[in-house]
Amino acid sequence: MKGLLLVNLGSPDEPTAPAVRRYLREFLSDPRVIDIHAAGRWLLLNLVILPFRPAKSAAAYRKVWLDDGSPLLVNSRALEREVRSRLGAGWKVELAMRYGKPSIADGLARLNAAAVDDIVVLPLYPQYAASSTGSTLEEVFDRSGERWVVPNLAIVPPFYDDAGYLDAFAAVGKPVLAADTYDHVLFSFHGLPERQVVKTDETGGHCLKSASCCDAIVPANRNCYRAQCYATARQLAGRLGLGAEGYGVSFQSRLGRTPWIRPYTDIVLPELAKKGKKRLAIFCPAFVADCLETLEEIGIRAREQWEGLGGERLTLVPSLNAVPEWSHAVAELARRAAGSPGS
Repeated sequence: MKGLLLVNLGSPDEPTAPAVRRYLREFLSDPRVIDIHAAGRWLLLNLVILPFRPAKSAAAYRKVWLDDGSPLLVNSRALEREVRSRLGAGWKVELAMRYGKPSIADGLARLNAAAVDDIVVLPLYPQYAASSTGSTLEEVFDRSGERWVVPNLAIVPPFYDDAGYLDAFAAVGKPVLAADTYDHVLFSFHGLPERQVVKTDETGGHCLKSASCCDAIVPANRNCYRAQCYATARQLAGRLGLGAEGYGVSFQSRLGRTPWIRPYTDIVLPELAKKGKKRLAIFCPAFVADCLETLEEIGIRAREQWEGLGGERLTLVPSLNAVPEWSHAVAELARRAAGSPGS
């Protein structure tokens, strides 16, 4: 039997300040997330973030919380069920979260208990970032290495340009765009500190050195999150029939005062409004499951900002969640990684 470990980032157990504080402490203590000196990270976390942010974030979570839990967990569980059905009896499928529950250690333990020694690990982040993909894989390797018999691991790489992923997002988006008339489409990705994308440039002379640095994937930026986001946007735009003037790319969810990759979503919105755009559709292709960042940050806050700027409509295009096209694509990614495509 083969095993599949689906891993997403995670969320608090409940929309309360204590639960959010526990989650943020685990999340932001990761040196791959806040990649500064340990002493500085401790001071930032304990003196600046944890005293104030949990209550604010808990209030945001309450606006989108579902009866069965956080949207991220509920949607990921639905995907787990659909993929398990598609892969069939020869596979054991488990869901894990990098932070919070169910943990990676628990997911690996469940696979071990089912006598699974060959495991496909699929980090559910389309574009590579050390703070998501890198941290997840480090945790998987560390926990796997604790076992006396280390399992055989096959890793699904970032799938930002995978046809199944792109086709699934296009399948979700086309009916939304067809149902109304939009002046512009915005692809809003999660942001990262600039220093983190620069670290992926082994040449030291490409990333963020020019306005065109992300226009194509080349050896220097092959692992650059920003370049992969732009590649996703270009291919999605093509599938949706959007011309170069019909869409844009932006980055949301920045934290702190250090420079994050640009352009920023909350700055792009006023710029679009000044150009006379009234009806805006937003895709969030860095997220394969609807979560706080899509439902609250874009679906509520960005919509309120847009309406305050005089915009008539801001439509959040749903994420992939567990739509059939996406569960099929995930199953195919797993099969290919296991060396049995289309089986």
